[in-house]
Amino acid sequence: MRNSESLKKNNDFRKVYRTGRSHANKNLVMYVRRNDLARNRIGISVSKKVGNSVVRHHLTRLIRESYRLHEEQYRIGYDVVVVARVHARDCTYAEIERAMLQLAAKHHLLEDKRTG
Repeated sequence: MRNSESLKKNNDFRKVYRTGRSHANKNLVMYVRRNDLARNRIGISVSKKVGNSVVRHHLTRLIRESYRLHEEQYRIGYDVVVVARVHARDCTYAEIERAMLQLAAKHHLLEDKRTG
């Protein structure tokens, strides 16, 4: 991830939860907060309710890969926390990718690539 780093500290997660805006769909919840940095910071949270450690880690990898492949489309300067819902346990990569892009669009995080 070129323009991003991971959110790791619990305090950073809580700050995004408390002061950020959230949108959700049936698979994911995305919290977004402006960070005034020259990069994005992404955090991923998958609860034990979703499944065992193998399932949770698999979902984390799907979400991170979806973000990484579309990273150049995201606006810079935001903290993003993605929370996987229980329904996401059975999702394919394509469904997670679609859910991520849908939520990013709701948050107006995607750059407008139209010219003209």
